[in-house]
Amino acid sequence: MRVLVAPDKFKGSLSAADVAEHLSAGLASAGIVSRQLPLADGGDGSVDAAVAVGFTPHPVTVAGATGMPQRGRIAIDGSTAVVEVANTCGLSTLPGGRRAPLDASSLGMGQAVGHALRHRPTRLVLALGGSAATDGGTGMLAALGFTFHDAAGRPLRACGRTLPEVATIDSSRAVNLSGIEIVIAGDVTNPLTGPNGAAAVYGPQKGADPAAVRYLDAGLDTLVEAFTRSGYPQARAVAASPGAGSAGGIGFAAMLLGARMVSGADYFLDLLDFDGYLAGMDLVITGEGSIDEQTGHGKLLAVLAERAHPVPVVAIAGRNSLPRHRWQQSGFSRICALGDYTDRDTSTDPDLTGELLTRIGREIGAGSLLHNEGSR
Repeated sequence: MRVLVAPDKFKGSLSAADVAEHLSAGLASAGIVSRQLPLADGGDGSVDAAVAVGFTPHPVTVAGATGMPQRGRIAIDGSTAVVEVANTCGLSTLPGGRRAPLDASSLGMGQAVGHALRHRPTRLVLALGGSAATDGGTGMLAALGFTFHDAAGRPLRACGRTLPEVATIDSSRAVNLSGIEIVIAGDVTNPLTGPNGAAAVYGPQKGADPAAVRYLDAGLDTLVEAFTRSGYPQARAVAASPGAGSAGGIGFAAMLLGARMVSGADYFLDLLDFDGYLAGMDLVITGEGSIDEQTGHGKLLAVLAERAHPVPVVAIAGRNSLPRHRWQQSGFSRICALGDYTDRDTSTDPDLTGELLTRIGREIGAGSLLHNEGSR
């Protein structure tokens, strides 16, 4: 049996590469040789996934979410560069994990983009999952040469707190991005402002209480007006477009720079050559931390299953709430949950997660999971 092991990360526990390694070890103990393809969908882990398929990693030191130096990395392959928020200025870079909804900035993302541009790419892929800031992308733009001023002409620090003060924006010294295709790979469809906008929907995850959400949403609206006055007449239309609200508004800023939004799942499956890895396989094993009703709505695992058909797909999850009668409809021959093997919480226990993944890989390799519907 030829098996492709192509999982996403188990967030908070194991990287996609670690998940693939444990599943493959289990398969190997049952005599099955597998091929590994760690995946991502444009969120955190995207750089790691690109490196796993041959992109060259380049370490960078940038400003973390609150300005502290942060070691991250970008991935380069010829003319394509992959840069992500998560490992530069995302939630994981907050000192002590303490949320800073008003003072966090996307500056580090812009600095990482600057590092990527030194390699002269013709395509820049922005992975926007795991962001800590709701600054409308002003931090990223500041790193690329934009300056933001209040009504008196004083320069402002780029962060959520200063958004209501932005009156004018100077892009005369901005980096020239002409000739570079900028791609936002993700599945966020929220606009920048309003009840479905960046602050209202994602602000609470970043520590914003109701008052801070209102403050940030009003500030983002002020930012749009400032861009409109400062030579970007399309700013209001861009702000209303799907995906502008991704990563606290980095999507909006990137679109002003000419970026286009694409399905993160499809784009990364192409970027990582999933179809090439799939050729000749008898089974695909995939997985992620949680599988639920949303999985079938354009999420990575369901897109993978559709592209793998008619090759059967077994999905592994830390938690699964998708009822059995929906498995086939979502493209899965079987779903295995770590919660079926233990009463302990695996979401923050990498060792236990790894042990269980190895066990499941061994059971799949031995055929007990695939041929015994009564087994766990």
